[in-house]
Amino acid sequence: MPGQISSALRLIAAGWVLVRHDALVPREISHLLPAPVRFAARVLRLASGPAARRGRPGERLAAAFEKLGPVSIKMGQLLSTRGDIFGQTFAEDLSRLKDRLPPFPTSQAVAEIEAGLGRPLGSLFSDFAAPVGAASLAQAHAAQMADGRRVAVKVLRPRIERRVAADLGAMALSARWVEALAPPLRRLEPKAFVATVARSMALELDMRLEAAAASELGDVMARDPYMRAPAVVWEGVGKRFLTLEWVQGKPLSAAGALDEPGLDRPALADNLIRAFLAQALDHGVFHADLHEGNLFIAAPAQLFAVDFGIVGRLGPGERRFLAEILWGFIRRDYRRIAEVHFEAGYVPATHGIDDFAQALRAVGEPIVGRPASEVSMGRLLGQLFEITGLFDMHMRSELVLLQKTMVTVEGVARRIDPDNDIWAAARPVVERWIARELSPAARLKDLAGKGQKLLDALTRLAETKDVPAAAVVVERPATHAGLVAVIALAALVIALSALVLGRG
Repeated sequence: MPGQISSALRLIAAGWVLVRHDALVPREISHLLPAPVRFAARVLRLASGPAARRGRPGERLAAAFEKLGPVSIKMGQLLSTRGDIFGQTFAEDLSRLKDRLPPFPTSQAVAEIEAGLGRPLGSLFSDFAAPVGAASLAQAHAAQMADGRRVAVKVLRPRIERRVAADLGAMALSARWVEALAPPLRRLEPKAFVATVARSMALELDMRLEAAAASELGDVMARDPYMRAPAVVWEGVGKRFLTLEWVQGKPLSAAGALDEPGLDRPALADNLIRAFLAQALDHGVFHADLHEGNLFIAAPAQLFAVDFGIVGRLGPGERRFLAEILWGFIRRDYRRIAEVHFEAGYVPATHGIDDFAQALRAVGEPIVGRPASEVSMGRLLGQLFEITGLFDMHMRSELVLLQKTMVTVEGVARRIDPDNDIWAAARPVVERWIARELSPAARLKDLAGKGQKLLDALTRLAETKDVPAAAVVVERPATHAGLVAVIALAALVIALSALVLGRG
């Protein structure tokens, strides 16, 4: 990570780029700001360059983000999915950051692949075409294997690791400044947020790890009909390049993609939401970068995902909390939602469950069961921010990727089908999880598993002695009476659970 001085200089340079593009406080919104801010913006605008006089605010911000580098481009990709919050024109102007950035020369891509393979490109590919798409960290080429298979080859940008490190250093410094200078924002845990982003981007810069993620998620997606992933061509994988089977369909980011004949847009939006939830709830691993640039579609409602650099993971506890919270909103059971938040530690115990349930009702009633077109996401996010502050809730680093992906998925689904009902779409997946994991049989099975683990642990404890466990009990009956009772109880729990489950 760069030092503080270089990071500070990077932040100053970023501010200067935004000022030069009139993207820090755009002139189009100046009239909405308080007088002191308007004056400061007018002074800053004196330093703006020729880029500030061209295009709309979104176009200028996209140009600034492109100049600033990969981390800023990632932010632009997220903003581009929320036309309902920032305006459709603004979001569309940012959409070129998804996959339409300037490519680097094909000759450099070839050099990267040959260096990784340790042999000529022609030994693996019979044809290698110009870039078909370029994003913040890498670009994709259409190619054909020597055996005739059509594939896509993703190659990292030259020296991208250095740019990412510089961006993350600046982000880490700004996070420290925020915590020091803006106490009300500390509950957003800016340093933990940056650490999570840094970790995910470090994994994204090794194509071998992305190949493993693509393979894992491909297996997961194959268990449901909602989404598919291309197969990994392992002989075409190296640290800086990745080869996948060619994806059929049209990029969702392409102009007119949603006007393709035979497309069932409501089913497509539902499939996107269900694919994400099935990955997260059923398997604890999910594609965490599901913007339009990483999705391909085909009639009637087929979805294909690419770019597996960012993967989110949830432990069993987080999966249960997510499922119960969603199930509570679907059933309008705000008391149970509140209880889950307290059980998970999301809300400090100093607050009351009933008070929090009341606040959740204020959030849920206006949105549950309503189509996306009738829900103001901007107003909803503002209300959630106020409530989390009122109840002293802090951002959880283990949920950053989940929350970011949920915002992205809801925004993309809303664009596909403005009347999409996220709760109706989520219901089959959440209901399936609840029936499987929280049924009486499932609870008994879990109890049996815990009993077996306890028995195994006690057996290992006895085996650490130099004499058999039975002999230890005989020699020291008073000391080991409790141990015998616990073992007997564990065995009884296992036997009863097995009996009940066997009858079920």
